[in-house]
Amino acid sequence: MSRFALGVIKFQREVFPEKQELFEKLSTGQSPEALFITCSDSRIETAMITQTDPGELFICRNAGNIVPPHTNQTGGMTASIEFAIGALQIPHIVVCGHTECGAMKGAMNRAALTNLPHVREWLGYSQGAVDIVEAIGADLDPDAKMRMLLEQNVILQLQHLKTHPTVAVAMAQKAVKLHGWVYDIKTGEVCAYDDETETWVPVEERYASELAAAALETNSC
Repeated sequence: MSRFALGVIKFQREVFPEKQELFEKLSTGQSPEALFITCSDSRIETAMITQTDPGELFICRNAGNIVPPHTNQTGGMTASIEFAIGALQIPHIVVCGHTECGAMKGAMNRAALTNLPHVREWLGYSQGAVDIVEAIGADLDPDAKMRMLLEQNVILQLQHLKTHPTVAVAMAQKAVKLHGWVYDIKTGEVCAYDDETETWVPVEERYASELAAAALETNSC
């Protein structure tokens, strides 16, 4: 813990003073641009990947970047989604999977998780993705099969999001957009799902028009 304590001290003495104005502004409220749902894996550093400051992402993390379908039973993910969209009115939701995901490896063989009963049940929310891979990816090699599972799991969780009332209402009002990403830990590549073509492409291709518009706006200032 000494290393973490030293990190806090460095933050207080060096980092905080440089961003004091930002933190003073954040102390009065928040207005994040995206609800970012990703895995609890320690190798996923959301701020580093997206190059965002505090206050820009509302982050929910769990094993497997899972979104349980909506029910009347209250849970942490359900409450967080409801608050993010219903109260904060966040305009974007990203579900971000990643390579080397232990949760997805476990989802491929849930029966083996006898000593982790809660994990085994939690990963049941990814069973639809596993079934898809087994149905259409049976002939793939293990690496390609796992990549398909990572992608299909993100797509499945995006479908689960639509069952949450606040999300359904916001989507009907064109007030929120859903995004599916997969992050490659080894290469740093992030691919995004293009729902029009039903393909996965690099983020620079998926958001080419938005990036061009932002660059034009920056250059005109």
